[in-house]
Amino acid sequence: MDFNQYLTEKKDLIDNKLDSLVPENREIPVITEAMRYSLFAGGKRLRPILTLMACEVFEGCEEDVLPFACCIEMIHTYSLIHDDLPAMDNDDLRRGKPTNHKVFGEGFAVLAGDALLNHAFETMTAIIANTPKPEYVRAMELICKASGVNGMIGGQCIDLYSENKSIDLETLKRMHGKKTGALITASLTAGAVISKAGQDDIKNIMEFGDLIGLAFQVTDDILDVSGSTEKLGKTINKDAKYHKSNFISFYGMEKSRQIAVELIEEAKQKLANYGNKGYYLSELANYIISRDN
Repeated sequence: MDFNQYLTEKKDLIDNKLDSLVPENREIPVITEAMRYSLFAGGKRLRPILTLMACEVFEGCEEDVLPFACCIEMIHTYSLIHDDLPAMDNDDLRRGKPTNHKVFGEGFAVLAGDALLNHAFETMTAIIANTPKPEYVRAMELICKASGVNGMIGGQCIDLYSENKSIDLETLKRMHGKKTGALITASLTAGAVISKAGQDDIKNIMEFGDLIGLAFQVTDDILDVSGSTEKLGKTINKDAKYHKSNFISFYGMEKSRQIAVELIEEAKQKLANYGNKGYYLSELANYIISRDN
């Protein structure tokens, strides 16, 4: 199957499952409207697709993995809602649409993000309560850690603390590894764990995730400078506006492009033992550095 067709098929699968997992609530309609507004605003579904790809590589059951993949997307969406708030990046656009707080107000935006995060954990714990498989528990643990102070939230804290300050390269990499990379790696690892991959394979797929996660962020830094608001669907030059260090400020544009390519090539080497089963992961790695949004 063509790679773009594959992405479309998986995205539709995820969207349909998310629609069933996050239905409208007639009792409190505003909160679910706000949740669904951002959840279905047109995201690429990169993280849940990675979860499904890992499932395929390790010959797992897609039906088992899909709800966890969707929970990861709920968590990612909550982080975007909160990231756009005036107290954070104070952004007006996300995925080409007004940000959540611009439509529903800051209070409901905070609550919509909180509700998506909580609903993700409600969904995973309900699955585990009904079918207490060790691999489900382990997958949830990985997702929780990647979302918390040692992962995404920790990275956001470093980001906030670093505004209007000079930081060294190691701090920049640590920030991106937590803020962006942790959930990308957890997406892959959760799919591998639920599919009962061996420890060596889990370690390998985590290393693959770390590499493409960093490449994803380097590409984001490039697009923040060279991209357009129309294609990205969000405000550009935000790092310069808030005086934040990024890969461009350390290395310049051309060197940053080279770093992204090198990271992806190293990542694809991790797939060498999986033959054709790693094809779509390899293509997605290429997509990460060739995208324009």
